[in-house]
Formats: sequence, structure tokens, C-alpha cells
Amino acid sequence: MKCLLMLSLFGLIAQAQMPVIFVHGNGDDATKWMPVIWLFESNGYPANRLFSIRMTDPAARREDSKPETFRSSTTDQASELSAFVTRVLLETKAKKVALVGSSRGGMTIRNYLKNAGGAAVVSHAVLCGTPNHGVLIADMNLDMEFNGKGHFLRQLNEGSELVDGVQFLTIRSDKNDKYAQPNVGYDGPALKGAENVVLPGLDHREVAFHPLAFAETFRFLTGEKPKYLKPIAEATPKLSGVVTSFAGMAPTNRPLSGVKFSVFGLKPGSSERSGEAAYTVTTDETGSWGPLAVRPDLNYEFRLEKDGRTVSYFMSGLLRSTGLLNFRFVPAGARGLTVHRPQGYLAKGRDPVLVDGKPVEELIEGVPTRDSVSLMVRGAVKVSLREETVYSRGPESDNETNIVELIWD
Repeated sequence: MKCLLMLSLFGLIAQAQMPVIFVHGNGDDATKWMPVIWLFESNGYPANRLFSIRMTDPAARREDSKPETFRSSTTDQASELSAFVTRVLLETKAKKVALVGSSRGGMTIRNYLKNAGGAAVVSHAVLCGTPNHGVLIADMNLDMEFNGKGHFLRQLNEGSELVDGVQFLTIRSDKNDKYAQPNVGYDGPALKGAENVVLPGLDHREVAFHPLAFAETFRFLTGEKPKYLKPIAEATPKLSGVVTSFAGMAPTNRPLSGVKFSVFGLKPGSSERSGEAAYTVTTDETGSWGPLAVRPDLNYEFRLEKDGRTVSYFMSGLLRSTGLLNFRFVPAGARGLTVHRPQGYLAKGRDPVLVDGKPVEELIEGVPTRDSVSLMVRGAVKVSLREETVYSRGPESDNETNIVELIWD
């Protein structure tokens, strides 16, 4: 028995040398993968073999072939992924990598593998909630990236839906994916010949970021079941990241300079600051901030100030070190306190968001379709979802936007 355990361990260690690159979806950023990466690390995967790409302009063009400021084409995305993979191979001296994509990120992976030579340097591809057969099927808008009858997806799906030499896993919901519409079918993310896994009840984002989705991804890449489905906290995590913004109505991951970035520790069980800022910097052209050492058991307020406006993010559960913590300086217009769930969507009943112990009535029932809800509150509030609690404050003026980030179930 001991020999078998040792062989299993050696197998895991050998597999763990393969770099894994996580690819985010439409309009998203690398931070989405932070909890998943922490789960990989907590289960013994080397931190220096885990990477998350931050696409420059993550929002798709409305027509793929027509240039659109601060939006990306399918070629833009595949080219950026190709360059990132090359850099990871050079840094790690590995021969191949594994790619894990959420939603549009999975389409980018497929495009890179089939049309840009990626199959030569990729061993595994995991596609999570990827609309491989579209979010609609229509005879119009054939230049739309997400049209199942469109030029892009038709080319990807012609012949074999897989690529020789690459092992494929798809992960999808049974009925809660808002993009697997009735005219496409809830099995739309599945690929013929791949290992296709269904995770009942999860939504479009959860099939990438939920612990159950992590478990399937980890098993597929290592051949082992993970021991932990919650991250193991470090004693003193070190955080760093970048400040980005919007261009018009399009979210971008372009760095934003001239932002006064401050971090405040909050008193236990309160949104009251525990003292002066633990960290302050004014961003330069790189938009970067950090490193900052934090306590994993405390709540923090991350405050962004520029041109008379402030945006504050309230977070808990910052359990491990990361360089991926991206904060967007959101445009004016948001009112009240925004409760945001980056790794999943919200629906009444299924996702019991509580404010000071009372259910949020603004949510609707049915298939989860929104990742945030705005609440007209002032002063200190306690926001909870299942086992996660964040202490925050409602904004005091129209020039202030406050956001609660819920990153755990």
C-alpha cells in the first residue's frame, strides 16, 4: 500500500511540472482565476507553474472583422494567447502547457489550437461554459463571434471538433447556464469526442470557478482527486496587482495611471477602518500596486481616487499571495452599494444574499443572469452569501462608488 501511495504521489509531482495557463472570458480579467489558482496551490501544485493571462481588451467586437476601439477580434485574442504561451514556455523551460478557459476564453483556446499552431505546445485543454456551438443560431450577423451559424464557429466546428494531440475536457451546467439558450441547447458547450462533464445546478461562471469545477479540472490535469476544496491560508499573504478602467462602455485591462490607491484594514466584525492606510501609492503608467502584506482573517477596503471620484472595494478571505488582484476604476453612474459576485451569478433563492441578516429582494428567480445587484443603503452594512461575510459601507455622495466583492460560496 505504501508503495502504491508513493507511486501515486510521484505521478502527481511529475504532472505538476506542466505549466497551466488560465484564460478568462468576455469582458473579464485575470483576477477571476485567483481562487482557483489558490486551490491548485493548496493541493500541492507549484505556484510558479500557474499563470493567468490578462487580455488587453477583453470585450468582443460586435462584428468580428470590423475594427472597434477598445474591443478585440478573435484574431487579437488568439495572437495574445500565443505570445503569452511562448513566454511561459521560455520562462519555465517546459515543452508543453495546459490551457483552461472560461466562456469566450475557451473559444480563444480552440482558435489558437486549430489555427495558430497551438497544438504543438499544448497537452490539455479545459473549456468551461464555453459556447462552442454559439449563444444563438441565426442566419443574420454571421460575422458575430458567438453565432453558431457564423463564420468563426462554423470554421472551428468543421470536421473534427477536437484537435489531434490535445486532450479535451468540457465542463457545463445542466440547465443554469444563461448562454446555453433553448435554441442552442444546454449541451451546446459539449464537444464530440471530448470528455464532457455536467455539473448540475451551477451557472455559466461557476462551471469554471466553483470548487466542484476546480475538482474536475484538477483531476483531468493530474489524474488525482484534490484533497482540499477550500484554500489553505498562508500566515501572511502578499498581494499586488494593477488598476484598470473602462474605455467608453467597454471594460479594458489597460493600466490606469494617476490613481491614488490606498488599502485600509477594517476592525474585526466592522466596516470601520482600524487606522491609517496600510498602503498608499499613486499609480504610474503601469497601473501597478503592491506588494502588500495582509492578514487572511481580516476584511480590507481598497480605495481608488482620481479626478474627484472614489471607488472602494470591500473584500474578505484574501487567504494566499497573488499578483493578480485587478481593480477597475468603474465609470460614474453606479448608485448605491454594488454587491458583486465575480466568479458566479446571482438568483433569488439559489443565492441567498443577506444584508444585515435580511434577504436581498432585488434579485429575481430562475436562471442566474446577473453578477451584481445595487442596493440603496447608507452607512455600515454586513453582506453575506453562504459562508462568506463582508463588512462594508454605503456611499456617502454621488462621487463615490462602493463595491462588495464576494469571491467564495
